[in-house]
Amino acid sequence: MIAIGTRAHGVTKRRQLPKMVEHFYKSEWLEAGDDPVLSPTASLIEQPPHATLEAHFHRQNQFQVFVGGDGLIGPHALDCVLVHYAGAYTGYGPLIAGPKGIKYFTIRPVCESGFIPATQAREHMVRGPKRHLTVGPIDLSAPPAGSQLGQELALHPFEADGLGVGYLQLQPQGQIHMDRHPASDGVFVFVLQGQLNLPTQTLAPWELFFVSRDEALPVCTAGPEGATILSLHCPPKELAYQEITA
Repeated sequence: MIAIGTRAHGVTKRRQLPKMVEHFYKSEWLEAGDDPVLSPTASLIEQPPHATLEAHFHRQNQFQVFVGGDGLIGPHALDCVLVHYAGAYTGYGPLIAGPKGIKYFTIRPVCESGFIPATQAREHMVRGPKRHLTVGPIDLSAPPAGSQLGQELALHPFEADGLGVGYLQLQPQGQIHMDRHPASDGVFVFVLQGQLNLPTQTLAPWELFFVSRDEALPVCTAGPEGATILSLHCPPKELAYQEITA
């Protein structure tokens, strides 16, 4: 499977979240159905200034890419660009927005709606491995130490099950070359800066695409100003959770 997420699609899906006291907004940039095994999604969350999203967990593995604003994630400072990974049934938060609010993408290989507050953990939490990962902040004005133009830098090297985060800066018309792990379920390629030309369309900042494990990476080249991208490599759901449905 190859699935593409765009700003244009997100604009048509932007809505206020009805259960939030403050004016949170959510926009689905990438939708690929609701298959319980593989249905990649990416949503932009706009959390208003000084608002708090309570500590919670999800039933699916997820990445979050924080692209605007600042605040706190649990007791830790949150500056952009930051990548956060939480495995299924792993609690995190609260997310507390600073004076500028926070904008972040929630990115999952399997579709899921809503979250489970930590206050309901007794009823809904499932025993099994818990997993966190934080990468960044990434300063877009200065490449990370060790990065080389045209070569993917492992911001978090592959783990045994394929979890990993990479950074790649391309020169104009430069082509993506990326390592992939055979155990992962697939990879999200997220554009941070510049433009990325796919065979069918061009992606701008914050747009992304997903390639499943059984698909070859499409030929992708940077636009006239080059491109900076993240690679988010998705591990499979832990065995303890694979037979559980929402």
